[in-house]
Formats: sequence, structure tokens, C-alpha cells
Amino acid sequence: MHPAFRLVRVGNLAVSFVGTIVGGLVAHAMGIAGSLEFWSLVVLAAASTALVTAGGNVLNDLEDIEGDRVNHPERPLVTGAISVPGARILAIGLFVGGIELALPVILVYPLVGVILAVALATMLSYELRLKASGLAGNAAVAGLTGLVFLYGGAAAGNALVLIPFALMAFFATLSREVIKDMEDVAGDIGRTTLPKQRGLGFAGGVARVSVGIAIALSAVPLFWFVSASTLAGIMYIGLVAAADAVFVVSVARLPAQLHWEQTMSKVAMTVALFAFLAVAFR
Repeated sequence: MHPAFRLVRVGNLAVSFVGTIVGGLVAHAMGIAGSLEFWSLVVLAAASTALVTAGGNVLNDLEDIEGDRVNHPERPLVTGAISVPGARILAIGLFVGGIELALPVILVYPLVGVILAVALATMLSYELRLKASGLAGNAAVAGLTGLVFLYGGAAAGNALVLIPFALMAFFATLSREVIKDMEDVAGDIGRTTLPKQRGLGFAGGVARVSVGIAIALSAVPLFWFVSASTLAGIMYIGLVAAADAVFVVSVARLPAQLHWEQTMSKVAMTVALFAFLAVAFR
């Protein structure tokens, strides 16, 4: 893979793009059917999300070069495959491109602009300050994940219905971010992460509680706007139950196999994305 693709973390961009699309479809509640205007706005929002996420990933690597020499020595800025000045230019271009793509959507649904502004402010705050602040930094990353779904819902004109999904994404991501900090504790430089502050045992407890809250929230759509007796409800229950089971596995034996456990968390989040998509067919 080209170093630039590794720098922006193409896999993460795909998740951000799809997450925004799913948010729009859930808000629209008509399956994959939709007008040209609907799809134009949602796809532009999704592309905007992907570019802003890419810019954030580049900025993250720029700020983490020293720590990555220990934890991720294969990354392009560490190996020199991409220069630091080149990465800075790339990050600025990605942010500008993401904002420009969002402008037509903002003209129709101004809430999209508000969410984008909050996301950018959170991203910059994370890189410049919150990253070194333990749980606050983890919460910032988790908040950005939740905003992806609200962003998609806002681009379809109905962000309210995405609130439970955004909260589920927040707590699931919070758990995974804590687990990642547990895995990287040896190489973290200049960061006061939760496991460094309170130890692996306490951090593992926070990850478990976060997963527990996410699992509890997964029932909210069934009491609010999804009927368990419909095909969409049955699909949602089956998929979200599978996601919840994998989430439990991801935290059950912490901190025994940290890399495997955070990978399981990623798998669970992917399954949950399909569960969210099922709600679009309600």
C-alpha cells in the first residue's frame, strides 16, 4: 500500500464514510430508496467526513512521531516514507477539502455545519491538549465517532433519531480507546493515559463499564422507533445481539490479550454498523 494511504488509514476512512451513509439512511427510514437530492447530500456529507477523518489521522501521526517509534515503527512518518512538511500540507488540504464538500449540505441543513464545527474543534483540542489528558482524550475520540452518525442524520434532515446510535458508538469507542492505551502503555511518551495513571486493572474496569452502557443503550431503539415484530426489528435484534456478544468477549479477559481484545472490539463495532443499517428499513 502506498505510504500516503497508510498515513490517512484508508480502513478508518471507509468506516467513517459508511457510518455517515448509514446515519443518513436511518434518518430517512426508507431503506436504500431515496431521491437524487437525498443521495447527493448524504454522499457529500460522507465524503466530507472521510476527508476530515483523514486530516485528523495525519495530524495524529504528526503529533505522535516519538511514541510511534516504539508502538508503531512501521508508520510512514517514522520510516521517512513521507516527510513531516509533506504530511502537514496533506493534512491542511484534507481539512479544507472536507469543509468545501460540506458547504452545499450546510446550505440545505445548517445543523450539518454546527456538527462539523464541533467535530473540528474537538479534533484540534484532542491533538493539542486532550490527547495527553487520559480519559478526557479517550472521550474526545469517542465523541468524534458518535458525531459521524449525527452528521449523516443531519444531512438527511433528521439527526434526532440518531442520538441512541451516537451514544452507543460513543461508549463502544471509549472502551476500545482505553484498551488501545492499555496496549500502548510502554511506548506512550508525554501522555498521562488512564492505564499510566491508575493501572491496567482500573483501566480494564472502565472499558468494561463503557461496554456495559453501550449494550444497555442498544435496546433503546426498540422502545422508541423500531418495532420488534417487524422484519427491521428482527434483523436489528439479531445483529445487535451478535455485536453485544462480541463486545462482551472483547472485555471479558482484560488485560490478558490486549491486541486481540481491541481487535474484537473493532469486529463488534463493524457488526453493530450492520445492525444500525437494519433500522433504515423500518
